[in-house]
Amino acid sequence: MAKFKVFVTRKLPGEGLKKLYTIADIEINSEDRVLTKKELVDRVRGKEGIVTMLTDNIDTQVLDSGTNLKVISNYAAGFDNINLEAATQRGIYVTNTPEVLTETVADLAWALILGIARRLVEADHFTRSGCWKGWEPSLLLGNDVFHKTLGIIGLGRIGSAVAQRARGFNMKILYYNRTRHESLEKKLKLTYVSLETLLKEADYITIHVPLTPLTYHLIGEKELELIRPTTYLINTSRGSVIDEQALYKSLKNHTIAGAGLDVFETEPVNQNNPLMKLGNTLLLPHVGSGTIETRITMADLAIENLMCVLQGTMPQNLVNSNVVQIRPLN
Repeated sequence: MAKFKVFVTRKLPGEGLKKLYTIADIEINSEDRVLTKKELVDRVRGKEGIVTMLTDNIDTQVLDSGTNLKVISNYAAGFDNINLEAATQRGIYVTNTPEVLTETVADLAWALILGIARRLVEADHFTRSGCWKGWEPSLLLGNDVFHKTLGIIGLGRIGSAVAQRARGFNMKILYYNRTRHESLEKKLKLTYVSLETLLKEADYITIHVPLTPLTYHLIGEKELELIRPTTYLINTSRGSVIDEQALYKSLKNHTIAGAGLDVFETEPVNQNNPLMKLGNTLLLPHVGSGTIETRITMADLAIENLMCVLQGTMPQNLVNSNVVQIRPLN
């Protein structure tokens, strides 16, 4: 029996690929870099399944080259890198890896909150540089987190996990979401408010929404003007949810206190990005899910989703459920 043909756009951690080898001939991008569009188009050609990264732009040109494609298994919770409508029209199943990275990303959001509030990166550099001459009453003063107000934009899995952790800091927790979650309000002691109220009242604002046309530049100049000069903004979702140029102006003018960012509008961040020159930022290289345990689990799930579709069964994490109407599974 002939094996399926599968392309994996980057090396994956763990041993999950061994299972895939039992049903598929696998081609893997052995270079530790993002493929060019031409390379991606060429290597998708003739494949029935591909495992993609959030850095792979799966547009109509790529989809048109994959005339045999049955499934795109995205190694990420988000899937804004894939033209979902075009994939669905072609009968291609699209899957992702959402639940397995929830706790890990929530941990990192809290690392950013604590790191920016207590100026940990500055303090580390100060200590290593030999500038520390002894204890001082005003040395590198930061801000408290305990008892402050946390504003959560997007109360999905990760937003809820961040709220759960906030209870340990005895915080007042506000949230804004497209739909209200009254059961979670009772469980986690949350208060549902408008986006405007959240921006005005929170001491720490953390963003956990997917990137869609509705959330593109959700936080722009108008929204940033509502935030107080003592408030910190945290983003571990997608960079384009925030208008970076507007954010830079707010940070430079100290109309907000600071920002902790794991994601950016353009990645990787260019060294000329003005955010790099500001002292009131904590900038990370998109490592929200970056623990050994989580990345291996993500790989296993991505492979499992791929294998399910290829073998004619429903995957655990199907993004475009309406594709079944176009190409039913066996």
